[in-house]
Amino acid sequence: MIFNRPPFEERIAARQRERGPLKPGRYFEHAPARTLFAVGIAMVVLMHVAAIVMIFFEPGR
Repeated sequence: MIFNRPPFEERIAARQRERGPLKPGRYFEHAPARTLFAVGIAMVVLMHVAAIVMIFFEPGR
């Protein structure tokens, strides 16, 4: 034990035991995770749409 603390893996396991299982119908543990996931998906979709628009409306075609 470095600095009189349990290893990182044991601390994570203890925290997960403490928290318990997710409630039925829940996919994220907290709102920031859900928000980051939604923003990430939205960015990917917007980038793909922008790329398709740039390909189809290319000037000089």
